[in-house]
Amino acid sequence: MESFFSLLKRRVDDCSSLLCVGLDPHVADLPEPTAEAALRFCLTLVQQTASYAAAFKPNAAFFEVFGAEGWNALRQVIQAIGEESARTGSRIPVILDAKRGDIASTAAAYAQSAFEMLGADCITLSPYLGQDSLAPFLRNPQKGVFLLCKTSNPGAGDLQDLEIVSGPWADDRQPLYLHVARLAQDWNTRNNLGLVVGATQPAALARVRAAAPNVWILAPGVGAQGGDLSAALQAGLRADGKGLLLPISRGISRAENPARAAAELRDRMLESRNP
Repeated sequence: MESFFSLLKRRVDDCSSLLCVGLDPHVADLPEPTAEAALRFCLTLVQQTASYAAAFKPNAAFFEVFGAEGWNALRQVIQAIGEESARTGSRIPVILDAKRGDIASTAAAYAQSAFEMLGADCITLSPYLGQDSLAPFLRNPQKGVFLLCKTSNPGAGDLQDLEIVSGPWADDRQPLYLHVARLAQDWNTRNNLGLVVGATQPAALARVRAAAPNVWILAPGVGAQGGDLSAALQAGLRADGKGLLLPISRGISRAENPARAAAELRDRMLESRNP
């Protein structure tokens, strides 16, 4: 059975890209504050950028704000990505940015919602409740998880940088985010568990890559949040030149020509990978 990251690797090879196009229909970017406007906004982006996208990442919050209609719009966006994949003959994975995290019985309902009702291929999760809270999402190797590790927001260090002494790596004190990275490396038994590490934190990104050399990393923060593309690639790529996805949303959606912006970002990533 194919794993999620086997699917992602094939898509990366098909489109020669590490670009993950974020689908964040901010109300301020819509002609009117409705689920229908959010749907049109995202469908236009999908059509314009699919050729350059290794994956799409819709953010659940920007759909949930419209209630049941927004949830239905999100499902339609994911379906449209599937239709675009079928049209081009190359499956484009959908990463649902939802940052869920709850006890196992509730997690099972969240997993069913994301993977069966919405049709997403992958989801972002919080590690705070431990391994059993992730198990329902990881049970099917074809469905993936990106686990929050070192996030791109200014307050990330409030918890993630706390030094701990725990587990088989207790010979030295280490920040909590490195402990999460090493756990993920061990828990990734079905090739469907990766990490979220902000591109705004290149030194931390390099430390995570050293601690978890095989996992895929989703590295948000390039563009509007100030992360540097070249620094993120240098810090986060695996030895095989893969293993890293760079999500960009506003830098594409707010561009005068989103298709050109996506193409230029894809090309910059290629140049940085192959200097």
